[in-house]
Amino acid sequence: MRAEDVAQYLQDNPQFFENHIDLLAQITLPHPHGGRTISLPERQMIALREKNQGLEKRLHELMGYGLENDALQRKVQEFVVALFAGRDLATLQEMVPHLLKDIFDVPHVALRVWQINPPTVEVLAFADEQEDPVCLHQPPHDTASWFGEIGKHLHSFAYLPLHAGSDTVGMLILASEDKQRFYPEMGTLFLQRISEAVSAALHPYLDHQ
Repeated sequence: MRAEDVAQYLQDNPQFFENHIDLLAQITLPHPHGGRTISLPERQMIALREKNQGLEKRLHELMGYGLENDALQRKVQEFVVALFAGRDLATLQEMVPHLLKDIFDVPHVALRVWQINPPTVEVLAFADEQEDPVCLHQPPHDTASWFGEIGKHLHSFAYLPLHAGSDTVGMLILASEDKQRFYPEMGTLFLQRISEAVSAALHPYLDHQ
């Protein structure tokens, strides 16, 4: 008889152990962590305890994510409020990188507004393709040069397209030497909020507006 047949029989006949209650006490199993043998009820208790520990660990992880998200939300709010101090395009171009470095502890930030710094054809095409922020480990085209000499030492990038309506008006890049600071699989919700805030702050000062 196969083990599968035994398991199926017990599932189909739940009264089996009720009719053979003494058998439960006689069945012994290897301890899951080695050593002595234990009874079936003891093994069930260990399984339940381990399951509860796993659930508690997951709960703590979720609570940690929640606290992290709350902290990020507060930082985004602080960043948005600070943008109100920008009264012209030049001031905003100087403010935005400093705010991102101070509030979010981003080591390197580059902001290009096409009105002041026209992009190459390749960079413009890349920016136009991005509806949402995108995180990469390799900088596309010549964008690493936006960071000067430090560019060759950077290993993770977050590209935030800046929009005015359906038009791309610039690009904000966050970068780090740490390859895990920005990575392709990471969530971009808060990066999207930053992109929208910077786009809205720049909007009144663009020539075509």
